[in-house]
Amino acid sequence: MTFDLAAVRSQFPALAAGAAHFDGPGGSQTPVAVARAVHDTLVSPIANRGSVTRAEQNAEVVVQEARSAMADLLGADPQGIVFGRSMTQLTFDIARALAKTWSAGDEIVVSRLDHDANVRPWVIAAENAGATVRWIDFDPASAELTVQHVTDQLGDRTRLVALTGASNLIGTRPDLAAVADQVHSAGALFYVDGVHLTAHAGIDVSGLGADFFACSPYKFFGPHCGVLAASPELLDTVHPDKLLPSSDDVPERFELGTLPYELLAGTTAAVDFIADLAGTIGERRQRILASMHAVDEHEDRLRQRIERGLGDLDGVTLHSRARRRTPTLLLTFEDRTAQDAYRFLGDLDINAPAGTFYAYEPARRLGLDSGGLRVGLAPYTSDSDVDRLLEGLTKFVE
Repeated sequence: MTFDLAAVRSQFPALAAGAAHFDGPGGSQTPVAVARAVHDTLVSPIANRGSVTRAEQNAEVVVQEARSAMADLLGADPQGIVFGRSMTQLTFDIARALAKTWSAGDEIVVSRLDHDANVRPWVIAAENAGATVRWIDFDPASAELTVQHVTDQLGDRTRLVALTGASNLIGTRPDLAAVADQVHSAGALFYVDGVHLTAHAGIDVSGLGADFFACSPYKFFGPHCGVLAASPELLDTVHPDKLLPSSDDVPERFELGTLPYELLAGTTAAVDFIADLAGTIGERRQRILASMHAVDEHEDRLRQRIERGLGDLDGVTLHSRARRRTPTLLLTFEDRTAQDAYRFLGDLDINAPAGTFYAYEPARRLGLDSGGLRVGLAPYTSDSDVDRLLEGLTKFVE
């Protein structure tokens, strides 16, 4: 199994424009295979799902293939794969449905490390149900969120804990399996925001102990949509609001309206693309895990290069310090703003955006209300890209 960076990069037409992309945490670039799958589905005979006409059959195949692909990517049951407009929308939907079972005195636990999509839906749902919101802290000096940070907030009335698999702002990766053990010992459900983690690590939803795991294909080469994974048995106990004639089966009861078949076809293509990153031998699930291992090694090597280069620059603070983290670096500068750096690098065709990126709580906890410059690596990032970034930052600091 080998990771051929040149072959990988050749599949991304956007890279030919010449920019060095460090903006992957906000959405990756798209390979040809994904765009082709979207196109081919849009121009093929397509209709509402069914079994009579060819168009109906095409739609049914697209949906079932997408469920199977995402199940292989996440180590989940295909019948527990739910599609939606976005991770945010799916989380709001699940929060509203679960909140029907909450009452005054119940406790919902969210974290200061999370993107707001895994905070505000739970805070709003808890407030509407009269439940109490408790907050998991993290150490701003080390960027670590420990199991103890979580257990400090658990109690007899804890109903759900929502936690990120990896911070989209500073990359911190909490020990999800250890957290899940504590959450389940308290008799609570565990909802994991896997949006940022899924782009950088092989995922096994059951091994992580997540009752619900949500992610976004556009972070890992796919189209703009959202995916939720849970066991069909758990989903069967959750009753969202829906139209009267729409199916009450799982997972269809959570999918409001007609699914975007072209986006689901693109999602399947994205999973197949990932599976082939490091080789084409073996079952898709095994190839995915091998590919993500190769991606992790590639990205981590480049991350270390960047961090060594940053150590030579005066007046630069690196806020991404956790022992286990994704290749996502948040930088601030002495006497200069991150927005200044963003614009300076942009003029050099180096895409590294600045802001809080909807990670409202961690930015505030770090004392960075306006955020910082985020440098995110992707499987298509090259050593040349890193050279350009370090040269650009050196010029900016000087």
